[in-house]
Amino acid sequence: MSDREGHQDDNTELDPPGLDLASRLTQEHHQSLKLWLRMLSCTVRIENEIRTRLRASFGITLPRFDLMAQLERHPDGLRMGELSKRMMVTGGNVTGITDQLEREKLVVRVPDPNDRRAWAVRLTPAGRSAFAEMAAVHERWIDEMLADIPPEDKASLIDQLASMKRKLKVDEAK
Repeated sequence: MSDREGHQDDNTELDPPGLDLASRLTQEHHQSLKLWLRMLSCTVRIENEIRTRLRASFGITLPRFDLMAQLERHPDGLRMGELSKRMMVTGGNVTGITDQLEREKLVVRVPDPNDRRAWAVRLTPAGRSAFAEMAAVHERWIDEMLADIPPEDKASLIDQLASMKRKLKVDEAK
């Protein structure tokens, strides 16, 4: 789109600082695209803030926090492949994150009781304690960031997004 039509150029380098994808939408954009960009914009803003706060408060990255969150839900541990699938990252990424957390004594690799050739990863007692502290603070941050949204709007959004998730026709095998 050209500037003479009163629209922003698609070149993000020319956008004024602080403008995100959703703020550059015009009436000509399709409604589905507008919805997608609004959701993405909100997600990225929250995620960036959480990344910054986790690093500043706990010296941990969001992927490391996410891996620990997965393990917290599975006290017996998860195999590396399962962690990769749940986190939607490559096995190499999971291995690197696990190596770091293992060096810090926050996770441990243990033989999988169902397959002696495989290994599972689980939180150590120190990892469980560290994660509990981080998770409580993380939840307060999320509450703080979403505090201005009325509870009934949150409930409605949750229902609408759950419905959207059920209806999405995305090939999950990709």
